[in-house]
Amino acid sequence: MNIKDSRTTQSSDDYHSLLLLDEISRNNEITQRDLSKRLGIALGLINSYIKNLASKGYITVAAIPKKRYKYYLTPQGFIEKTRMTYHHLQNFTSLYRVAGHDFQKLFYNLRKDNIKRVVFCGSDEVAEIAYITLQEFEIELIAVVDTENESKSFLGQSIRPIEDLNIIDYDRVIITSFSKEEELYIKLVEAGVLFEKILSRGKV
Repeated sequence: MNIKDSRTTQSSDDYHSLLLLDEISRNNEITQRDLSKRLGIALGLINSYIKNLASKGYITVAAIPKKRYKYYLTPQGFIEKTRMTYHHLQNFTSLYRVAGHDFQKLFYNLRKDNIKRVVFCGSDEVAEIAYITLQEFEIELIAVVDTENESKSFLGQSIRPIEDLNIIDYDRVIITSFSKEEELYIKLVEAGVLFEKILSRGKV
């Protein structure tokens, strides 16, 4: 793993930890299975995150009848949640500025090439930035695909499995995730998408 991969993984772990702390702060009777469904994180990873947060003293776990558990944020956990929220907002502002510029350049070039119909592959914050930027151009977003969360929606569109690209009429697929960019590229190629039809921010 190179330095960039390490930083990306750490950033993703911090963000998932923040989401968990936030969910637990609002509902201490939520189950790990519920957390997995809500956050789109594998159940095994949820368990790992919970153990990690507990080991750091950010949450306490109390057993209740019927083999269930309650999760409570400790005072230290509330402080950490506030710190992580502030840090995430700072990162998001920087990400928005850089990604917005990259997508603007990408969509400008697509419009010059008379590209009209695109698919987003990925549904995290980067996809939101891409969607906002896309509104400046006469290009239609016809679908959003991802490797998970097919049952959820993105800005009114159902998130569909990547395999659905075989039945979707599109001009280009744009990878709209920073943390999963390499994974999504591989999945798109495996699904039979032509190399020349796969784009990522800033690359045409």
